[in-house]
Formats: sequence, structure tokens, C-alpha cells
Amino acid sequence: MQNIHQQKILILDFGSQYTQLIARRVREQKVYCEIHPYNIGLEKIRAFHPKGIILSGGPSSVYDKNAPLIPKELFNLDIPILGICYGMQLTAYLLGGKVEKSSHREYGSAELVIDDSNDLLSRLTPYASHLTPVWMSHGDRVRKMPNGFTSIARSSNSPICAMKDAKRKIFGVQFHPEVVHTPKGLQIIRNFLFKICGCKPIWTMEAFVDTAVKDIRERVGGRGVVCGISGGVDSAVAAVLMHKAIGNKLTCIFVDNGVLRQGEAKKVEETLKKHFRMNFKCIDASQRFLNKLKGIEDPEKKRKIIGNEFVRVFEEEAMKLKQGASASSARGGGKRQEVSFLGQGTLYPDVIESVSFKGPSATIKSHHNVGGLLKKMKLKLVEPLRELFKDEVRILGKELGMSEEIINRHPFPGPGLAIRILGEVTKERCDILRKADSIVLEEIKKAGLYTKMWQAFAVLLPVRTVGVMGDERTYENVAAIRAVESMDGMTADWVKLPYDLMARISSRIINEVRGINRVVYDISTKPPSTIEWE
Repeated sequence: MQNIHQQKILILDFGSQYTQLIARRVREQKVYCEIHPYNIGLEKIRAFHPKGIILSGGPSSVYDKNAPLIPKELFNLDIPILGICYGMQLTAYLLGGKVEKSSHREYGSAELVIDDSNDLLSRLTPYASHLTPVWMSHGDRVRKMPNGFTSIARSSNSPICAMKDAKRKIFGVQFHPEVVHTPKGLQIIRNFLFKICGCKPIWTMEAFVDTAVKDIRERVGGRGVVCGISGGVDSAVAAVLMHKAIGNKLTCIFVDNGVLRQGEAKKVEETLKKHFRMNFKCIDASQRFLNKLKGIEDPEKKRKIIGNEFVRVFEEEAMKLKQGASASSARGGGKRQEVSFLGQGTLYPDVIESVSFKGPSATIKSHHNVGGLLKKMKLKLVEPLRELFKDEVRILGKELGMSEEIINRHPFPGPGLAIRILGEVTKERCDILRKADSIVLEEIKKAGLYTKMWQAFAVLLPVRTVGVMGDERTYENVAAIRAVESMDGMTADWVKLPYDLMARISSRIINEVRGINRVVYDISTKPPSTIEWE
């Protein structure tokens, strides 16, 4: 069987809001890819051994004082290259072409006229008007191509809307094939991957299981692993995968950190203990976490505090397991098993959003299991899902035989309700939000909409408003309801909930949850907003 990482596409990021979408589109074609900063250098690019390189878009102009640039030698590596938007402009600029400001900024849908459909633009059946819609987002355009390049498509505002150097397999498109607003964009990406780079679709979750099990066994050896379980799909899938690899060397630890959903601890324990027969331990550390969060309002600090405290709890439990095994060995109960690893359900977007590339891409937020980890840890990390997107994790869960109930659970952040309570986190505010959140989920499930959306939850705002209940004045909290639909969490749109459902949710929260007298609905998309509020 081929190594699933043998054929790789390298995506160099220049700060585009669509960079993660490029990665998703490549993965959808069962080809492995990774996003790296534009400035990683030629040595690391060679060491990566990519079958092809994609240069992302970005907000800069090639003529900006601090424009992100790459070495010109990149184009001499004999590796196929596709430049998208800024990536195309940069290709032209570095290879001796000319880039200029457009007469007007082109943003939105445009009609593409295809002049050459031999390779990158092959199989793009034109629409009835003989024009192909594409999505533009640029202020500059290529005025003159470098030597060796020919124009393969144009639009009314961009005479050179796509170009190629067929001999060196270097291509550029001014539009964004990765977004859904370019209907034939996926075919362009397929053409680059299979027709130009010669990739094969070997990145499957079936193959991933075999590779991951082997990697986990090699990394862990004969030592033990404690796996942090949150109740979400990521940590559950990671636990089942690690259990498949090392069996009873794995101990799953669920920590009640005081900021969980209603009934979460009991539900998780019943699910994992009953269905997977794993070593499972539930720790009530709720007061400990709430004490650490006292007086903290900044969301980044909340994430780091929770991430750090999680690790401390896991380290303490690992030490107890080690001491217990040592005592058992002393009594003749068997060989001592050293617990040296902490297993986590870290995903690829967690890594991307948490770690700044020291380039144009900004750190969006620190995920508790990446940016919130202790600098010095006693346990080494095992993160078998670190290179997967959320939808890939769900496919993996099915491959491992996990139930739909677990696989299709709405995402729940590791920091829990702490980042859905804006402002200070207290037990009282957690209790208020827990009740409101449970009503949201209950009503959405009753309406048969739970599995049709990505995520739904309530948020407690640091705002109090005047109300009237029972002819008396109230001055209570405001709750916001967030419901989104998404394919992978990278982009999201708000769900147009039926008015009668919204009315029921609002009425129940205001009448049943003491401490809330007003409910609002969040109608923002991602981007520019994120799914979570903090």
C-alpha cells in the first residue's frame, strides 16, 4: 500500500482569508496537502517533496514596501506551480512581467472567456452564454506576462485572467477557484492535481487508520497514554483510534471543569464506558477551574488558563496511574507501566488558527489545546488527528464503527461555556447559560434540525436590560442564540430558523431561566465573524 503522505501538495500562505478553503478543496479530492507560511524557505520546501505547489491569494500588492515575497528560485525546482490571485501577480512580478493597479477594484462575480482549454482549464463546459462565472477579489492585475507565458483566459476587467508556462508547468489564475462562487473551480483544482501534478487519490480515511495506528504504536512503544476526553467528536474519535492502536495502555480521563453543558459528564461516561469498554476515569475539578477563572474577562487568558489547568490535571492523574501500577508490581501484580503521553483530539484548523506564521496570516485565537498548553510539560503529546479537518474526523469515526450519536454531535469548544460567557465566569453565570443552552438544543432537536446544521448554542452577554415580568420591573441578562450551517467550520452561514421555532426558544428561555429577560439572534457569517463569540 502506498504511503498516504507520499503525494503531497504544498500551499504557501500569503494571508488570504480563503487559504484554508484551498486546502479543503485539495483534501476533498483525496490528495494530502499542508499549509505553510510563504517564507519557510527553499530548503524546507525541497525537504517537503511536494508534487505541486499552490501560491495563495493575499491582501498585499507586489509593490507594497513590505510585500510578502518568495525566492525566484522556487520556479526553478521543476515542481508544478499554481498561483491564485496574489499568487499569480507575484509569479508575473518575480519572473519579469508587469503588474498594475486595476482601473477599478474587481470584487464579486465576473465572466471568464476561456482561450485555451488544454490543461488547467480543460473540461470547463461553458454555460449557455459561452462564458464561465468566476469569483474575483483583487485590486491589481497582470498587465504583461513574463517570457514563456501565454494567456489562457480573460475577463472584461482583466485581459490576462489566467496564464501558463506549459514547458515549466507554471500556472496563474486571477480569480478564486476554491470558493463556491466559482462553479467550475473544483474542476480547475482537479486539473491541477491530477492532469498537471500527476497525483493519485490515495488520501482516504481507510488508509489513514492503518497509517495512524502504526504511527501511534511506534511513538508510544510499551508506555501508557492518558487521553483527555471533552465529550466532543474530536476527542472521542482520537480515543477510539488510540485504543485500536494500544488497547489497555490507554486511560481516558474526563475532567468536569465546571464549564460544561448540562448533564455532559454523565452522558460522556455512559457513552464511552458502555460502547467502547475503555479504561475511563471522571474527575470533578469544577471548583478548581472556576477558582482559576475568577476575575478573568479576556478570552485569550481564559483559553490559556483552561488549557494549562487541563494539562496539570492530566499530569496528576498520570502520576497516580504510575504509582498505582508500581504498587501493583510490588505486590506481584505485573510489570510496571509508565504513563508518558497525553492524547488529544487536536485538529488541523486548531493548529492553523492558533499559530501565527510570522507572515501576513494573523493568529485568530489560541485554542486551549494548542496555544493554551504549558510551556514545560511532563507528558509528551500524541495527537493522531492533528492533520485532519472536522469533516474528515467524522468520516474517520464512521470508519472506526462509531455511532451516529457521537459522530454527529455539534462541536463543543474545549474551554466550554467559559468562551460563551462574555466577561467573568462564575458558577451562577454558568448555571444560567447551561439552562438556556439546553433549551436551544432541545427545541432544535424537536424540530428535526439538529443534524441539518453545524452548530447551535446560547451565549450569555455582559449586558443587562430592563424588562417587565408579572407587572414588576426586571433588570436581567441578555442571551444570544447562534445557529450556523457549514461544511467544515472554515466558513459558516447563519441558519434561517423558522420564526415559530425562534419564538418558542425565546419564550422558554425567558420564562424558564431565572436571570435572563431578553433573547437576541446572531445573524453574522464566518468570515468576518467567527462561529464562537470568543
